[in-house]
Amino acid sequence: MAKLKIKSGDTVRVLAGDHKGEEGKIVEILTKKKRAIVEGVNMVSKHAKPSADNPQGGIIKKEASIDISNLGLIENGATVRVGYKTIDGKKVRVSKKTDKAI
Repeated sequence: MAKLKIKSGDTVRVLAGDHKGEEGKIVEILTKKKRAIVEGVNMVSKHAKPSADNPQGGIIKKEASIDISNLGLIENGATVRVGYKTIDGKKVRVSKKTDKAI
């Protein structure tokens, strides 16, 4: 399993695909599939049967996952690549553009 450089809660921009340029916060990371669910991006319509939670049923809009390679971390309004450095004995994520800890 590869080490992923983005985490839940990070703000990201979609770099490629139908939703290119859209931004949002990461809700969930699917590490085994190397995909992420981004808030408000890649919305799909799901048909839902009536249930206790949703007695009416119908069509529900929800986010679908996006491949992590198509996402870029946003720092101070700019998309940055992420690297790692050891600072004071701790491994820290670092912006490759500004060389500052994220």
